[in-house]
Amino acid sequence: MSDLDLAEELRAAIGDFVRRARVHDEMPPGQAAVLGHLGRSGPLSIADLARLERVKHQSMARTVGLLADQGLVSPGRHEADRRQVVLTLTPSGSNALASARRSRAAGMARAIHGLDDTERELIRRLPELLRKLQP
Repeated sequence: MSDLDLAEELRAAIGDFVRRARVHDEMPPGQAAVLGHLGRSGPLSIADLARLERVKHQSMARTVGLLADQGLVSPGRHEADRRQVVLTLTPSGSNALASARRSRAAGMARAIHGLDDTERELIRRLPELLRKLQP
């Protein structure tokens, strides 16, 4: 199998895995992604979030509006540029993000439980290997 064929197999398998892992998500993927960015990076502007998610500013503004309506993010002013609005994860947003992550991890843990020792060792090494493959 060529490197290109292997890369295509891996891409397809990861895509299938992600779709199956998200089947039981309680939050739309775009909203979950915004909470994840804010959880990892701290306060960000709508423009920053739109760039990170590769969507138009208007689309991100709608997503952020939905999250704000749910009390999951809070708008505030940028410390250096008071004209700029930045979004911060609220405690409810942090709880929702943690719950979504726990739920997804629990599903994976159930699947890992059924693997043999050799397969578990491969799974243990996957995060490091996948990080090495990031372009």
